[in-house]
Amino acid sequence: MDEITVTVLATALIFVLLAVGTPVFAALALAGVFGIAMVEDLAFVLNRLKAFSYSQTAIYLLTVIPLFILMGNLAQQAGVGQRLFNVARKWVGHLPGGLAVASVLTSAGFAATSGSSVATAATVGAVAIPEMNKAGYDRRLSTGSVAAGGVLGVLIPPSVLLIFYAALTEVSAGKMLIAGIIPGILSTLVFIAGILVVSLYVSPVRQQPERHGWRERIISLKEAWQVNVLFVVVLGGIYFGIVTPTEAGAVGAFTAFLMVLSARRRGTGLWAGIQGSFRASITTTVMILLTMLGAGIFSYFLTLVQVPQMIAEYITAIEADPLLIIALLLLLYFPLGMFLDAFSMLVITLPIMFPSVQALGFDPLWFGILAVKMCEIGLITPPVGLNVYVIAGIDRETPLTDIFRGAGWFVVMEVVTTLLIFFFPLIVTWLPNTMMGN
Repeated sequence: MDEITVTVLATALIFVLLAVGTPVFAALALAGVFGIAMVEDLAFVLNRLKAFSYSQTAIYLLTVIPLFILMGNLAQQAGVGQRLFNVARKWVGHLPGGLAVASVLTSAGFAATSGSSVATAATVGAVAIPEMNKAGYDRRLSTGSVAAGGVLGVLIPPSVLLIFYAALTEVSAGKMLIAGIIPGILSTLVFIAGILVVSLYVSPVRQQPERHGWRERIISLKEAWQVNVLFVVVLGGIYFGIVTPTEAGAVGAFTAFLMVLSARRRGTGLWAGIQGSFRASITTTVMILLTMLGAGIFSYFLTLVQVPQMIAEYITAIEADPLLIIALLLLLYFPLGMFLDAFSMLVITLPIMFPSVQALGFDPLWFGILAVKMCEIGLITPPVGLNVYVIAGIDRETPLTDIFRGAGWFVVMEVVTTLLIFFFPLIVTWLPNTMMGN
């Protein structure tokens, strides 16, 4: 059987397996094993799989993933989300859609302590949604803003997805993390502007939050000290070349641990909270690594039949604007995001796309941020919008369709931000190029 036919059959097998409820990592792994067996034989597959899990995961850089996840979980136990929302509400709560704006600002702040979009959405949603419902906010706006705010967790460093991209493409993990800062701020600002516009057209709130004075607002900033400390310790250490990303993850996790001890020294459930943080970190890390293994097997099959090389040669031979080619590559993430999680999308697509990006001479940091932005959109689009399902679990009174409708407004905002980054690469590349020791 020729390589093209096998590739088509293996790809089709993924969607068949997903349709019958097979976990994503298993669907990718089984499709990859099928493809390799068709091209070579079963003995070849079994021989390759002997050490595959070790070779794919025994990478020093990947140790930062559980550390960043643990840091976020410990920050959640330290009450960072509640404190940030209280600060944001005092500053912007009186604006049209002010509590929705506050939830986005809280998400951005919490994202600076956590590398997970799901953790960000769950933490902020548990705090912000009851407050918005109490004030009579349109359910689409309240749930959509929190679901969309959660995607900032995969863009604003310390982002696990940015580290994942760096590991797959072998670019500097430190630069990749720093590259996410300005796009993360830009995404937050676009979300805020979008909420202010949407608030003009949705039903008015029943209870307008009180306006706080400037003195009270400024005093409230001291409640955000935990985020500031973690931001300086982790990203400041990376930017000034004091620590590597892995060392920053360890220092950040330990700092968050001390914050938990400080926040709960007079409370109850200290050790239960710490144990829950470790358990949640292990669960998330295992999910990521299993996805990486499954997608890695399928990517190995694609490399075996030389699909990435053929596509790269074909793309570089096309007489078209290179930017148009990159745009077409990025558009592939739209349909993929409807069925796959962000990690699976990157593992499947990067072995195919990244050689083309390099051949066309584009900055890998710029393309990485664009790829992550496209993955963000997949987190809030049906049918597999993971953040939407997280919010649906928090607010069971709002129909899932309404949450997706609310998130749809933010998909438009995400497209606007992505276009700005696409046409102005300096948004991504400027800050990493100013790093110490660059």
